[in-house]
Amino acid sequence: MSSKFDRVPDRKGTHSYKWDQSARLFNNENVLPLWVADMDFESPPAVKAAIERRAAQGIYGYTVMPDESLAAIANWFERRHNWPLRKEWLSSVTGIVTALSLGVELFSEPGSAVILQSPVYYPFYDVIKMNGRQVAANPLLLRNGRYEMDYAHLEQLMKEGAKLLLLCSPHNPGGRVWEKEELERLGKLCLQYGVTIVSDEIHADMAYPGHKHIPIASVSEELSQITVTCIAPTKTFNLPGIPAAYIATANRDMKRRLDHRIKALSLHMTGFFIPDLITAAYNESEAWLDELMVYLKDNTDYAIAYLRDHLPQVKPMVPESTYLLWVDCNGLGLDVAGLKELMYHKAEVAFNEGSTYGEEGKGFLRVNVACPRSTLEAALIRFVQAAKTLVQQ
Repeated sequence: MSSKFDRVPDRKGTHSYKWDQSARLFNNENVLPLWVADMDFESPPAVKAAIERRAAQGIYGYTVMPDESLAAIANWFERRHNWPLRKEWLSSVTGIVTALSLGVELFSEPGSAVILQSPVYYPFYDVIKMNGRQVAANPLLLRNGRYEMDYAHLEQLMKEGAKLLLLCSPHNPGGRVWEKEELERLGKLCLQYGVTIVSDEIHADMAYPGHKHIPIASVSEELSQITVTCIAPTKTFNLPGIPAAYIATANRDMKRRLDHRIKALSLHMTGFFIPDLITAAYNESEAWLDELMVYLKDNTDYAIAYLRDHLPQVKPMVPESTYLLWVDCNGLGLDVAGLKELMYHKAEVAFNEGSTYGEEGKGFLRVNVACPRSTLEAALIRFVQAAKTLVQQ
């Protein structure tokens, strides 16, 4: 049965970060891009209609964020995630990475160690290093095909003086949805050692059946007071080109410091389209998201089965969330350069090469399955045929 998500859009020539850079980034304009994390689907109809109505006004002046839009965010997180988020806790920023960078700048000292759990979304490294801090890597443990936290090593880093943790929840690229017991154990260590948590929860809405995202700030009142949560509608509703993101914290002092720095950097002004699209997304697009998640789960299952049946040398990690498939390609026996050559020139596909996510990501590829099935099929066929030819040589 056909789905609206099966429609193949033509995004070339639209100034697309994903589709219009193949020649520059991969030296091959014929590359099929399944890398950067935006979706090849139209955003929800209600969001599109809200933007069109707003654009039709014809005067694009300075804009304020109304209470109804903030309430839409708060009500969504209470309804979908059982988190009684209050609109007074929210500070507007232009993106999740901006929020992470502010967290590092404000809640750690220059030269100090900041904990991340590798392999992890590569800007985590950037916001630590570019703010003059040191990366304290707490590598995740790969057990039975899924990542788990190494609490003993985590505690050692805290004993050595690290006072800030960047948490990726749900985890990118591994797709883990951290369970309540895992978050409680993590939180207990942070409380014991006086560690602040900055939690990237941009994929909060993308959990698959059998898994439920739990905002770490919702686990206890004590944790809410040491946590800054970074949220956005941009992954959920495919709006990554629109600078809409939010920082939420129940801690009044942390909120005051964030707001002061946001204003100092003049990041506090609201984009012209944002209030209307926020309200349309969170109040009118829930059914669209539920349909999308069914399609993404089917795509994920298809990709895993196809690789299992046609290229058993690679091992996909079954994601519990996100539309990102983390594939262990070490069985192909290729180094970083070899994997790039295989992708960009032999297969003419672009996935994310794993070493950018940290040392533990070497030999892995990250595949974006948020595209029409026909696009995903074409990319997997190209990759598998090229890899088979390489293995047989």
